[in-house]
Amino acid sequence: MKIETLKGQKVTIMGLGLHGGGIASARFFAKAGAEVTVTDLGAPEILQSSVDKLSDLNIRFVLGEHREIDFSSADMVIKNPAVPAGSPFLKLARRIETDISIFLQLSENRIIAVTGSKGKSTTVSAVYHVMKKIYPGTKLGGNITVSPLTFLHSLEKNDPVILELSSWQLADLGERDLLKPQIAVITNIMHDHQNRYDRFEDYVYDKKLIYRNQDHSDISIFADDSFGREFQKESKGQIYTFHSSEPHRDNCIKRGWIKDKKGYFSEDGIKIEELISDNLSVPGEHFRINMLIAAMILKKFGIETGQIRKGLSSFSGVNHRMERFTEKNGVTFYNDSAATIPEATAAAIRSFITPVILITGGTDKELQFQCLKEPLTMAKSIILLEGSGTDKILLILQESCIPWKGPYSTLSEALEESVQSAERGDSIIFSPGCTSFGMFLNEFDRGDRFKELVFRL
Repeated sequence: MKIETLKGQKVTIMGLGLHGGGIASARFFAKAGAEVTVTDLGAPEILQSSVDKLSDLNIRFVLGEHREIDFSSADMVIKNPAVPAGSPFLKLARRIETDISIFLQLSENRIIAVTGSKGKSTTVSAVYHVMKKIYPGTKLGGNITVSPLTFLHSLEKNDPVILELSSWQLADLGERDLLKPQIAVITNIMHDHQNRYDRFEDYVYDKKLIYRNQDHSDISIFADDSFGREFQKESKGQIYTFHSSEPHRDNCIKRGWIKDKKGYFSEDGIKIEELISDNLSVPGEHFRINMLIAAMILKKFGIETGQIRKGLSSFSGVNHRMERFTEKNGVTFYNDSAATIPEATAAAIRSFITPVILITGGTDKELQFQCLKEPLTMAKSIILLEGSGTDKILLILQESCIPWKGPYSTLSEALEESVQSAERGDSIIFSPGCTSFGMFLNEFDRGDRFKELVFRL
């Protein structure tokens, strides 16, 4: 495909949204000379900020509804990842693409692709943080809310591209031979998005698509767990694994591991290199594992060990993911709004040696919350927000005789309660372990609202 072939094409963007993907697609096709229609079920007043960002272009908007004619008459429909593949409107389309699939058809740049249930945004951001200092043209996009179509025109031939890919984005690519990353990574597999998938196995299958087209010239990096071992058997790439502790010496070939809070790497079991120091900006084992994965990616991309260690030591983390954003009267505040599954909240609590006041709860995604049972006993105080997920958390608290406060109907009330409970040396962490449906637009809006409320104190 060439960009010139898009001129005059009738393109329908299905899903404008608020994260930027729909905006980027609409702008890209409009500038390429296509006749663009943007359609979204969202109310016009909610989507107005996105519409305003496209006001300089000749684009037709159909908001608050979908119309069959906009799909049946289009040469191409660009699907938002949040739109279910079984949508009856998509069945009317002659051709279905996504911003990722269009990018892959138009770009021949080297790609590092990362997926996983949790940790992928932190991992890709850390890789980008180091690589952009060495390769200034490095680009980062995908599920991290930056469409790769926004930087397609500025890419030079040798610029590396880092893509964070969700299971939905991978599912949209399906078994097409579009994605062949030089380095493919699956950070972990946890139960997530079970409100979207009929079976957990289907979710795992979509994750596997990240390495489907790799061959022996490529690199695959997986965890050393049951899922990782399954991926190792299937991938045709060169296999590297990461471990949370030092593996047995006989099994050290092509592996990275954590020991005494440092990250090590070996390809032959003999020469061992220290890739990450024990001085990182964000606390917790979960963050350290993400830095180890990032270090292995950088090492296999050809970055020198000293540059990796120095670069990752200066990485300060990602917004909404264990984000330490302020301190007041000796109390430190953390925004972990991107924790949308209970495992992420469990990891967050375990990251602290200081007393934790936890604000948690929200909407359930048909997940299991038993992993929170032990971590909840470690919190100094637990403040609950209302929601169907909170109902499951309450059952655990009641069974374990763990005290709590709430559930509160507003984040403001929950924050006020947490501040009243806090003493100098405490950490207040907003880690919902649930989605943001109902109370907020999304997890990013939720995190921004939390920070705004704190700064008003």
